[in-house]
Parts: sequence; C-alpha cells; structure tokens
Amino acid sequence: MAEKVLMKGNEAMAEAAMRAGCRFFFGYPITPQTEVAAYMAKMMPKVGGTYLQAESEVAAINMVYGASAAGARVMTSSSSPGISLKSEGISYMAGADLPGVIVNVQRGGPGLGSIQPSQADYWQATKATGHGDFHIVVYAPSTVQEMADYAFKAFDTADKYRVPVMIMADGMLGQMMEPVVLPEALALEDLPEKPWATCGHGHKRPHNVANSLYLTASDLEDLVRERYERYAVIEETEQEAETYLTEDADIVLVAFGGAARVARSAVNAAREQGIKAGLVRPITLWPFPTRAVEAVVPTAKAFLDVEMNMGQMVEDVRLAVAGRVPVEFYGRTGGVIPTPDEVLAAIVALNEKVGE
Repeated sequence: MAEKVLMKGNEAMAEAAMRAGCRFFFGYPITPQTEVAAYMAKMMPKVGGTYLQAESEVAAINMVYGASAAGARVMTSSSSPGISLKSEGISYMAGADLPGVIVNVQRGGPGLGSIQPSQADYWQATKATGHGDFHIVVYAPSTVQEMADYAFKAFDTADKYRVPVMIMADGMLGQMMEPVVLPEALALEDLPEKPWATCGHGHKRPHNVANSLYLTASDLEDLVRERYERYAVIEETEQEAETYLTEDADIVLVAFGGAARVARSAVNAAREQGIKAGLVRPITLWPFPTRAVEAVVPTAKAFLDVEMNMGQMVEDVRLAVAGRVPVEFYGRTGGVIPTPDEVLAAIVALNEKVGE
C-alpha cells in the first residue's frame, strides 16, 4: 500500500514532476510559488537532474524551450506577473509544437498586486497565454493530492499532443499542507520516444528543426490549421470535471481550484437548510468542460459561478448554459478568499430569486 505523506502543495507538485520524468527545471523566485523552485534545487541533483535559477522569467521559459526541443521533460514555475513575462516564450513553444509544463501559483493582481491567493489569471491561461492562434491545456487542482496527480499527468498530456500544459493553482493550494499519496516514479527508459526532437541524428536520419518562424503565410496557415485539428481532438477527449450533489440540484455552483473547496462547504450548508444545491468543479479550464455543465442544465433552476476574481470563468459558464437558465456570479478579488458563509448567502438569495 502506498504511503501517505504530509506535504505542502508546492512541494508535492515538484516531487510528482520529478517522478514523471522531469529532469530539467528552470525558474525564478516569486511568492507564493518559491517552494517549487527551492524543492527542485534541493532534490533535482539527487536524481541526476538539472536545476537552474535563471536571471529572469524570460530566460527561464526560453531554457524550457531549448530543453524541450532536445526531447527532455522540462518544467518551469512562477506566479502571476512572472507568467506574464513568460508569455512570449509559451507562444514560441506552441508555435514550435514543443511540450512542457508551466506552473502558475496565482497571486492577486494586476501588476505586482498582492502575495495572497487569487484566480484572476483565468483569462490569461485560457484565452491569451501569448500572441497568435494557439491553446494550451490548463489543469486546475483543488487539493494537494491533485497538485501531485495533475503535475504528473501534465507531462503525459504535453507529450501526447505536443503542446504546453499549465498547472494553474493559487497561493492557498501552493502553501497549504495535506496528506498526499505520491505517484510511483516512472523509469526514464519507459518515457515516450520523441522522433521529432533535436537531439542529434548520428547521420542516420534527416536533421530535426524546432522553429516557430515561417515566412510564407500559406505555410504558417497550414500549420496553424493542423494544430487546430489537434486542439479539436483535445476538446473532445480531454475535458475533465467533478460533480457533487448535482443529480437533484436546483442551484448549481460552478467553481475551480481553491474556490471549489469553499463552494463545496457552502453546498453542504445549503443542503442543511433544505436548499437543493450542487457543484460542478472544472478540472480542465481549457478545454472547458462544457459537457459537465450542459448535463445539469435540464434539471437546474440557476447557476452560481464562484471565483476568486471579478468574474472570468463565468463567461464560459454562460456560454455552456446558453441562456437556458440564469447564471449569476459571486467572487472576491485582490487576494481575498470568499468564506462559505458568504457563498451560502449568495445561494440563499439566488434560490429565493428563482423561486419567486
């Protein structure tokens, strides 16, 4: 039986990444994700890996590009303003069809903002991680166990589709400690082969090139269209969500990450008051789990989107609901975490409104 250990979210994520075969980490310190880099600095040399603190976030993401192009499993991590600095490099990776894992342990913004937990980077992650026509897969864990599980899974998803993958957590999940069962380490020889990698050809094959520059517009259009065929497969096959007490729910909450923990407590409290509440928790933010939302629309009277921002995912919820029932929003921002009592009050008010 696997052993449970007590770990901080940031450290569990770093350990799981190494067990997934990550042997290169390039980062730069910023609160509240610094423990990821600190853990990698301590542990990566013990497994024969490379840890390097770059001179900037821009340098770090370009090092990720280089290691990925050579066929390695590679990761970087940062927090909100640091991810903004990495956005050009993420776009370059997408344009060169390079896999890699980017961790964002979010803090309040915009600008330097605060060092408290936030979810205000949803738009950035799902709509505009960088310039150009591209998507990245975005996982949103809500427990320390999931911080480990999805860090591990992210490398497989990245390699399978040759896309960058983001683990989007928040300061609360990064800093909190919970029991976690770590995944069993993969043998490096069992990692998937990468015949496209620029790792030396020994005069046995044509040389490979990792590149995102195409001076002929029609050539670039063909590549982007091919990439979008891959994205369509991801949207069809990789949607993930958890549902909780939605079978008979009149009021369906939608929340991800740390906010989903608060929402679940509010759902339980609403049930104690006789209000039929439930929860849909998106795990993939892109692709957004539209099927999980659509499945509960026929029996729901209204949706309540709960986030630690001013209302970002709510737009995707409204698109999935497509006007069939009301969708309202409750959120706190700037690094303020909503309380279960606050969310419960919003549930009660919405229940009264739709019951009129």
